[in-house]
Amino acid sequence: MNSRVTDEPAKARTDLHRRNDPPSRSHHSISVAAVRRAGAGLAAGSLSWAVAMFVFGSTGAGIGERVVDLTGLLFQLGVFGLLIVQMRTQAIGTSRFAAAALTVEAVLLGLASVWSLLHGVLPDDVKNAAWLMAFDLCWPVSMLGMALISVKLAAAKRWSGLLRWWPLVAESWAVVSIPSSVVFGEDVSAWIGGGHLLVGYATLGVLLMARPGHIAFVPSEEA
Repeated sequence: MNSRVTDEPAKARTDLHRRNDPPSRSHHSISVAAVRRAGAGLAAGSLSWAVAMFVFGSTGAGIGERVVDLTGLLFQLGVFGLLIVQMRTQAIGTSRFAAAALTVEAVLLGLASVWSLLHGVLPDDVKNAAWLMAFDLCWPVSMLGMALISVKLAAAKRWSGLLRWWPLVAESWAVVSIPSSVVFGEDVSAWIGGGHLLVGYATLGVLLMARPGHIAFVPSEEA
């Protein structure tokens, strides 16, 4: 038997990976520049929709209605950017359920965005057709879905500082704005909804631009 003693360090094995180890940073990360772009898009979309509400009301009329619809679409595109950041950082947990929840939300938001686009550009005799109602219903449902996501995000503890808690403010938009339209009517609800957009989603966008390091991927327990 030929034995040999060496003082060379043993080579690290690359074929081992513990089953419960969190995914590597390279698989679930997003660049600082991409986070900041998403934040800028969210802030800009929220601001544009809020201004449209202040000027034309929560639903608008005539050309104002189309402006509200299309600025609402800009807001939705901004929320898509937020969802991408949440997906890439596994913001609400590492489980399959968490991933599926974000995917379902993206589908609902996509359908709602189709309504915003079509309702904003189609002729008057077409944009209120019954077949568009299903897309319209996705609007409030998608916003309620974002509210649920914000609760899960806070519980998951994968984002830190204000970015862990501010989504609870931002994504409560539907919880605040929808009841206000029923209780106070369109004129008052436009100011409530627009103001909430500025305090909530627009501020969240600014936080994404200013503090992207608070959402870097870090291992954590499944939540």
